[in-house]
Amino acid sequence: MKNFVEELKWRGMLHDSMPGTEEYLLKNQTTAYVGFDPTAASLTIGNLVTIMMLVHFQHAGHTPMALVGGATGMIGDPSGKSEERNFLSEETLRLNQEGIRNQLTKFLNFDCGSNSAILVNNYDWFKGIGFLEFLRDAGKNLTVNYMMSKDSVKSRMDSGTGISYTEFSYQLLQGYDYYHLYKNNNVRLQMGGSDQWGNITSGTTLIKKMAEGTAFALTTPLLTKADGTKFGKSAGGNVWLDPNLTSPYKFYQFWLNSADEDVSRFIRIFTLFSKEEIEALEAEHAKAPHERLLQKTLAKDITIRVHSEEDYNMAIKASEILFGKSVIEDLQSLNEATLLAVFEGIPLIEISKSILADKPTVLDLLSTITNSEVFPSKGEARKMIQGGGVSINKIKINSSEEIVNYPLLLDSYLLVQKGRRNYYILRFN
Repeated sequence: MKNFVEELKWRGMLHDSMPGTEEYLLKNQTTAYVGFDPTAASLTIGNLVTIMMLVHFQHAGHTPMALVGGATGMIGDPSGKSEERNFLSEETLRLNQEGIRNQLTKFLNFDCGSNSAILVNNYDWFKGIGFLEFLRDAGKNLTVNYMMSKDSVKSRMDSGTGISYTEFSYQLLQGYDYYHLYKNNNVRLQMGGSDQWGNITSGTTLIKKMAEGTAFALTTPLLTKADGTKFGKSAGGNVWLDPNLTSPYKFYQFWLNSADEDVSRFIRIFTLFSKEEIEALEAEHAKAPHERLLQKTLAKDITIRVHSEEDYNMAIKASEILFGKSVIEDLQSLNEATLLAVFEGIPLIEISKSILADKPTVLDLLSTITNSEVFPSKGEARKMIQGGGVSINKIKINSSEEIVNYPLLLDSYLLVQKGRRNYYILRFN
């Protein structure tokens, strides 16, 4: 078996582990799990770090297990949260679980023999446990002092918002998950982000007291960008794995826009390239950083794995439209989903379609959107056209008296470019 812990070390994915973890894994084929609370219909790229831990664990010859928290998701983990979450219905949780299941199959092999990945739902065992039974069997094994010493609890107590008994009990529930999986599924390791250390070690404590057994814990660093901001969010919010929530184009752009200070870490964490391959890419990147070889390699690899090669190719084409030397034919070749993804985030200006019936000149058309951030005045619009600074549907306008006769994209849109980087969408209705 490969040295799983050593693999995490060189990739910068190891934060802490219990003594003896590495030695145990080198001598024993075992099962490790990571928990995912189904509080949304999709995972985000923030979840990819722990997903990749499971991927490397499977590649090392062990069995990866993903636990979808159908029971604990009804409560919510207080770790890293300043206030209590809203409760979700069982129906919503079930829908979210199915979405997560589908996403995990893109990373883990659930049909490869002795170390096939396993997916479990903790609602399946908690639904049959009564409250008194749980308090008798599990609750008596963790003292209140022990539970209050955990960082996730202390931070909430110190914040002044306090913590409900429901969320306070979360670490006991998660600890019981570990005990149950230890006893029934040969699980000997739980992994997670560094903020999960307290919850994980609550599980190892329960295993020691309830089963007189030894189990292990391992965590990965919480990922932040070089500028100190939280990883996993863009200007528009979370970056999701679901293409209906974050388009493949925007997903690709997130990785492509990685800072040089971050991309070497990201390509180690989020790809399966070997150390030698990454170091070779870094050496090549250093010769011409402006060509962004590392960013392009990272963005391609992860977009194809999360979405598809077709989505990657469409993202490339969409990127060329806004930032490359594309032409009108490229715009017209995009499918509706990709074209709308390109338009997302670009200022949108509504115009009546009746204007086109009068066959306006370019200046007439642009005059309808003067007194705005686009063209402050008709004179400013004429001046920019004369200077070659205006394009419509990627065609440079040479005369302000040119008649507007461009095919509407999706029968509704024109793409106006002002200068090198400023785009606006005219939507005719």
